Amino acid sequence: MSALPVVATAPRWLAYGALALSMSLVGSYVALSKPLVAIFPVFLLAWLRFGIGGLAMASWLRRPADEPPITPRVKRLLFLESFLGNFLFSICMLFGVRLTTAVAAGVVMSAIPAVVAILSALFLKERIGHRTSAAIACAAIGIALFSLQKPIHDDALAATASQFAGVSLTVWGNLLVFAAVVCEASYVVIGKRLTEGLGPKRISAIINLWGFALVTPLGLWAAFSFDFGSVSMGLWALLVFYALAASMWTVWLWMTGLKTVPASRAGVFTVMLPVSAAAVGVLFMGERLSSLQVLAFVIALLGLVLATLPARRPN
Repeated sequence: MSALPVVATAPRWLAYGALALSMSLVGSYVALSKPLVAIFPVFLLAWLRFGIGGLAMASWLRRPADEPPITPRVKRLLFLESFLGNFLFSICMLFGVRLTTAVAAGVVMSAIPAVVAILSALFLKERIGHRTSAAIACAAIGIALFSLQKPIHDDALAATASQFAGVSLTVWGNLLVFAAVVCEASYVVIGKRLTEGLGPKRISAIINLWGFALVTPLGLWAAFSFDFGSVSMGLWALLVFYALAASMWTVWLWMTGLKTVPASRAGVFTVMLPVSAAAVGVLFMGERLSSLQVLAFVIALLGLVLATLPARRPN
């Protein structure tokens, strides 16, 4: 009887590691992809990402012998997972950040763990305990504090003076960023449903294929006027890393972790995104952390500790 807790705990810690590594990779490739965004149009970059990822995951599309056939309901969930988590998230985030300030976007993004918890309770009927609630609060506070130190760009400030339909463009930008938050939270919740019947590799390959199909018209339109000869070999290598990390590695790791960890608790691991992005900036781009940012990271990582501590067993 004493060996049972060990068997149950090991997969949980491996799942925590997969979730943390997934979000760390997201933060890393977001920071390292800045040169790509400066060269490639957004829709062309997305199209190339899904295309390269699809080639790398072609063998993952095959159904394993022990996996049941995909039902119409699961097909709809797979489409929604890609449409919300890949396509719509990217559009809302990219255009939202252009209209609002970096500070405002960061504060809005800090709501991801809380929105994941709310959607998990509504659609997955997950019970949110006190420790998970405290972990979500720490994650939100940490991300919000970190965003307060980000510089406000002049173009974002200029947007505050413009309006659309009588509403400031900054407000529209914040609404688009919040829409991206809801898309990301939906991605986590739908992913939890998908892992109940499909393996992480097949989920990764199918939602990437849907992403490729959705962005192909816009990607081809951008490709017609793009000078591919102007791209250096170093940028092509960076593009391959970005595509494999964004479409393949991070999704597979995230789905692997979701098979074991409740969606509400998994949402806390989104704090690793700004942490890893900042670490790349410090280690490779000569950036420095302020004392407030260090405090923000401590609070955010405290949330991870609270989320991953084993639950107390009743006496």
